[in-house]
Amino acid sequence: MALDIRALTPAERPLWEPLWQGYLTFYKAVIPSATTDETWRRLNDPAEPMHLRGAFDGDTLLGIVHFIEHRSTWTTGNYVYLQDLFTVEAARGQGVARALIARVCEEAKAAGASRVHWLTHEDNATARALYDKVADRPGFIQYRTVF
Repeated sequence: MALDIRALTPAERPLWEPLWQGYLTFYKAVIPSATTDETWRRLNDPAEPMHLRGAFDGDTLLGIVHFIEHRSTWTTGNYVYLQDLFTVEAARGQGVARALIARVCEEAKAAGASRVHWLTHEDNATARALYDKVADRPGFIQYRTVF
């Protein structure tokens, strides 16, 4: 499969939204439509540190990745947080997620970032099998306070 990984245009929201909804469904998350609208706006605003890339096979969108550049107190360069990664079921196991991760890493490195990092649920065995091949797991445990 020859993948074309690129930014999506504002007109391609109808391609993006089913994958975004698939991602939310996978994690059993429900968010307001206003949040989805604002996310789409941010992903398409060049002034925002949020980015979107899609993996296309021809005209078919097979996967998406959202990532965010952010400062760090540990380096002079930025880090990149790979926030969301999702592939359509038919494309799983075919290298789409690996290619999306690689693209984020390439862009992060080109931008002077020193790290790409991400989270997944401990029960997400399929994703973890890939992540264990392409990245180190540093052993940190996430804590959060939700408002």
